[in-house]
Amino acid sequence: MVFCALVTLSLQAQENGEDNTGIWYMYFGTNKIAERFSLHTEAQFRYFETSGNFNQLLLRTGLNYHINPNAIATLGYGFINTDPDFEDTRVISGDILADDIRIKEHRIFQQFILKNKVWEFLFEHRYRLEQRFITFAESGDPDFRRSTQHRARYRIQATLPLTNTFFLNFYDELFINLQDNLFGQNRLYGALGIHITENSSLQLGWLRNQFSSAVFDRFQIGFFFNPDLRKK
Repeated sequence: MVFCALVTLSLQAQENGEDNTGIWYMYFGTNKIAERFSLHTEAQFRYFETSGNFNQLLLRTGLNYHINPNAIATLGYGFINTDPDFEDTRVISGDILADDIRIKEHRIFQQFILKNKVWEFLFEHRYRLEQRFITFAESGDPDFRRSTQHRARYRIQATLPLTNTFFLNFYDELFINLQDNLFGQNRLYGALGIHITENSSLQLGWLRNQFSSAVFDRFQIGFFFNPDLRKK
């Protein structure tokens, strides 16, 4: 696929930001609207460096159906706007040679979460399928290239309460492409969490994002807000 070639060659470029530590600012919300239904809301701002150099904007929403307290099914949509260039990196793919490539993606996803507890550890298994509708082109070029991708993801997460206020959170997530190049990426994450109020928390973490040809380290600052919108 042309899009896969673009991303692969971008990552293999000499100056792709692999040696720089970037940062992701993240917001996640689970907004209860009925006994068994809630709305998922999410926004992420990703940067190649801690002081700037924009990489990606991700906006995601979905409808959650709570089968029981330990099982949740979700149908959702995401919009992703990506600048894959690090500083003056030139990206080459086929007949494309540009300093300014923009990638926009509309994504539909289906998700199933299972939760369980082992001793003091709270485990969460997240299974996700994604249908990705991608367009990309040089800045100002009306001749957009298009690609459709399908992907599966599995994440195992463990949370360990330390006190009533502090907790540790860890996860590992594997991305599998359902077309060429089976391995997509793997994300390994660890964080210190702080309960701010009954329905909000903050996580300060570190992510190691491994692709087939590159590894990126990212600080993460995540804010979680889970209000019950039925309450007045």
